[in-house]
Amino acid sequence: MADPQLEKPKQPRKNMDLSEDDLGWGQGEFSNPGSSPDTIQYDWQDITEDFIKSTEELKLGELLHDSDFGLFEAMSAIEMMDPKMDAGMVCNQANRKVLNFEQSIKAGTVKIKDLTPPQIIGIIDATLACLVTWLEGHSLAQTIFTNLYLHNPDIIEDRCIKSFSLFILKVVDMVREKVNRASVFEEEDFQPMTYGFKLANHLSDMRVGGMLREVEEEYLKKIKSTRLRQGEDRDESTELQHQQFIAVQSRIKFCRMFYGALMAFNKKEVRQGSVEARRCVQQGDHLLAGIQSSIKYGIQSPTDASVNDHSVIMGFEPLVNQRLLPPTFPRYCKIVSREEAVQYLSKLMSRLNRIFDIVECTNLHVAFDFFIEFSKQSPCVLSRSLLQMIFLPQNKKIFGSELIQDFIREGIRMFLCPPVLPICALYQIHGHNRARQRDKLAHILEELANLQDEADKVDAALHTLLIKQEPQRQHLACFGSFVLYHTLHVMILYTLSGFELELYAPHEYHYVFWYLCEFLYGWLISTLTRAEGFLLEQDSISEQLQKGRSSKKKSKKKKQRPHDREIATAQALQNFCNGFYKAMVGLSLADKIRKPNSECDNEQVRYEHRFAPFGNVLTPPPVQYQQFMEMTSLSKYNPPLRPIDFYISSCKYFQQAKGIFESIPNPSEEVLNLIKVAKTNFVVMKLLVGGHKMDSSEAACFDFTIHKVFPIIKIN
Repeated sequence: MADPQLEKPKQPRKNMDLSEDDLGWGQGEFSNPGSSPDTIQYDWQDITEDFIKSTEELKLGELLHDSDFGLFEAMSAIEMMDPKMDAGMVCNQANRKVLNFEQSIKAGTVKIKDLTPPQIIGIIDATLACLVTWLEGHSLAQTIFTNLYLHNPDIIEDRCIKSFSLFILKVVDMVREKVNRASVFEEEDFQPMTYGFKLANHLSDMRVGGMLREVEEEYLKKIKSTRLRQGEDRDESTELQHQQFIAVQSRIKFCRMFYGALMAFNKKEVRQGSVEARRCVQQGDHLLAGIQSSIKYGIQSPTDASVNDHSVIMGFEPLVNQRLLPPTFPRYCKIVSREEAVQYLSKLMSRLNRIFDIVECTNLHVAFDFFIEFSKQSPCVLSRSLLQMIFLPQNKKIFGSELIQDFIREGIRMFLCPPVLPICALYQIHGHNRARQRDKLAHILEELANLQDEADKVDAALHTLLIKQEPQRQHLACFGSFVLYHTLHVMILYTLSGFELELYAPHEYHYVFWYLCEFLYGWLISTLTRAEGFLLEQDSISEQLQKGRSSKKKSKKKKQRPHDREIATAQALQNFCNGFYKAMVGLSLADKIRKPNSECDNEQVRYEHRFAPFGNVLTPPPVQYQQFMEMTSLSKYNPPLRPIDFYISSCKYFQQAKGIFESIPNPSEEVLNLIKVAKTNFVVMKLLVGGHKMDSSEAACFDFTIHKVFPIIKIN
């Protein structure tokens, strides 16, 4: 479709000797062989009616696929004249001249001194909203640097805005440095490019912090001078001014606390830095409620002045950096609202306060569990990176003081008492976002397979060496059990993440839950039981040696082992998955699971694709599709099993899972949610056993609101 305002022919259009098929989609002849540029001619054809008529044959949601225009071309295409895709169109939306910082000062549209409290509050809140949007994965040019004050803060005369601007530049530099060092971000998480802007490197971190404190003290004096005294009557304007001063002071103090927390992460002694950072985070968090309630005091952007979902207030120009963007189409950027920004910062403070608990994790497996649980909350890139920096700083020492080799050696000794074995990558994987974790878990299985081979060789050598000294004791499978334990953990996490990321269709649930209950959790329980056997044997040998050295009997408190709780949890989850498997088979037999057309779908292909990464691992060996079909075939039962038989079996497994979960002392929030899911599904299966909705043709639904992996089964 052609717009005559965009393209005007240099000469009157002439008819060309082209067939109707040659014209196609508005094809034009731009030059004839041997012709000069002055003879360029155009022959535009309007295809609007033909195009609309052709699209009428498509149903809602259908796409037309062409062999010459596939997914790659579609993702790389630029939709012309769409502001979200065509960067050139964004500039055309503004009915004003785009001015930079210096030009805006000369034009009088930006003040650099004598700013009022509402102006200061509005600028700070809008900048924090841009900061949050940047942390969510958008570019600096489209977010933070739309604030003109940040382009040259040295010429700002207002002390408050100047110190705040320098604070923002320093925070950008700190966040970039920490996220880059942690290296757990992807392109969709974070964009570190600064587009050539200076980040106040000429000032020290301490100096900027001191400037914030000076401004904070200045506004504290203003607050005291406008405070209502006993027996004093004053007008509304004085009270409003007092509240505005409080709003400015609380924002500057929050910035100082946030800044102090980030600086505390730079300390070499991580535990000491964590104490200081936690203090700053907690103080900053207390200020956010007041900041949220005082947003109304700041200047607001007129509704008719919004451009490309950016606020347009004094000091902000959303189009000032448009020419700095790369030639490819930019990512569409919508700045979050000020209220949403404060809520985001509140959650960020809570996450930062949570990550300091890692310093209490002195055991390898406890720390690993902490990383897994923290990752389940889908934290932001900054909190994920800071967790990495606390646990394993740049000097590659745990908490900055303990060698990683010593930490892992102690972890393995507590697991089953073998010598040392280094492993780190699993911690870093859980710093990435949830989608990327799945990809990286698949890749690390290849490394774990190689590690298994090496561990088996070390076990064999260790057995040969020590069997001469202790003939009655087995030394095999020490290292191998440790590596197998982590391999099984990775396989289970990889499989379960498919539910969280909504990769599985309901008609696939049966073989996914079967693989978990019959295979992965079974191997995990066996490995943990073997490890506990090693520990019991070691304790027995230690007691015998102690008795041999001294005839006196000394009362010794029994060592608390960590595997009891983990074995119980694994057994409960195994029963849980078995309950889901039985339920899915029963629902499938009752035609309550929608299945794809067999001509367009192949279950074997799906099965092999879901578990393809497991083919890299020798132990445990992967279960092939034919083996799965043989083990789950219903043809061997005579008489044939009915749906009700599977519902009864599912009831039993859900009941067993609930009982084991309830026996776990001090249950976590996740365990409580799993108990709720088990209870509900037990009731649903009981209803189906009683014939509930037997004649209904509606498909079963699966509700993941209580738990991201294990759903509540609903029958309509």
